[in-house]
Amino acid sequence: MSFPWAKQYEPKMPVMRWLDEKLPLPRFVYNAVGAGYPVPRNLNYMWNFGVLAGFCLVLQIVTGVILAMHYAPNALVAFDTTEHIMRDVNWGWMMRYAHANGASFFFVVIYMHIFRGLFYSSYKAPREMIWLLGVVIFLLLMATAFMGYVLPWGQMSFWGAKVITGLFSAIPLIGEPLQVWLLGGYAPDNAALNRFFSLHFLLPFVTAGVVILHIWALHIPGSSNPTGIEIKSESDTVPFHPYYTAKDGFGLGIFLILYCTFVFFLPNFLGHPDNYIPANPMATPAHIVPEWYFWPFYAILRAFTVDFILSAKLWGVLAMFSSILLWFFLPWLDRSPVRSGHYRPLFRKFFWFGLIPAMVVLFICGGAPAEEPYVMLSQIATAYYFLHFLVILPIVSSIERPEPLPYSITEAVLGSDKKAVLGENTSPAT
Repeated sequence: MSFPWAKQYEPKMPVMRWLDEKLPLPRFVYNAVGAGYPVPRNLNYMWNFGVLAGFCLVLQIVTGVILAMHYAPNALVAFDTTEHIMRDVNWGWMMRYAHANGASFFFVVIYMHIFRGLFYSSYKAPREMIWLLGVVIFLLLMATAFMGYVLPWGQMSFWGAKVITGLFSAIPLIGEPLQVWLLGGYAPDNAALNRFFSLHFLLPFVTAGVVILHIWALHIPGSSNPTGIEIKSESDTVPFHPYYTAKDGFGLGIFLILYCTFVFFLPNFLGHPDNYIPANPMATPAHIVPEWYFWPFYAILRAFTVDFILSAKLWGVLAMFSSILLWFFLPWLDRSPVRSGHYRPLFRKFFWFGLIPAMVVLFICGGAPAEEPYVMLSQIATAYYFLHFLVILPIVSSIERPEPLPYSITEAVLGSDKKAVLGENTSPAT
């Protein structure tokens, strides 16, 4: 994003001037997250979650690399090496708990980031590429998290791998060979554990690369804002530093308080007790359930119980993947010229009283047993989820009458005072 009023980087120290000439890394940082990057002046705390997501990714990579130094991806000793990390490695227990709870907190941040984007229509032009890369990041995180959940090789790890990879067998003709190819055999064992460990180690670095593209794409049109109005003048912006570095720092402090509370006082609260039992292919757990951040998609998978043309299992697999893939088409499904949900009364009602309750029901049903009334509730919530994006959203965007928009970001912040909006000096002459 280039604005004529943006501050230019001017190194004062000779060493920094030399470095800027040979490798303009300081200039790059200054223009990316410093005073050289003007951002809308009205960003609220919902815009903190992008920075928090980046922090979580770094945290997971650092703790994951340390854990990988002590882990052995072998079905005979994987569970024991996990216990070895917990009991014998210096600070190993903290690294393990920081990594395991970090995954959950990462997804809390990501889900908040996604729902902020859905409410403020951050997927609309000119920011379509930012949104599309964000969906790719989410898919990479889902794959990475699933493979990481298998590595402790407890009961839930083993049977989770068995169930999820078994979904591929629902694909006609190629399903079972594909499942065998993914596992390296007919059941999760050494081959599968080695493959999952390798990919779990590799994918975070791939994700980091896509995150760089995501941030790069963000800096071309600039950040969105709660009004959905584009920047019109210098008075609409403030430098990213120090205004939003301070704001993001405060949000990071709150995040760390909550995160450390779980790591040090509730380390197993978000886990499953069966995963502290060594994997046993001969003993099926009473209730196989994935980690909580997979629950809504697991509920969609289990919502299909009747064979119709295709098998119910295949319908569930298709619906589960489609529930995320349809996000790629949101920039073209939502045709409203107004971005912010604050100025779209009909959209706002369907979002808060339709989509959000449906997602809450899917979260609850995904973690519940596959029995009534949870199956019926998940079917209703799944039907509404797809109706919202494929039917309701396009119709609402075509028929609703948006509320009047403010002229500029400054007017939205300071009111309709003409001098304030135009950035004129309103103090009396001295």
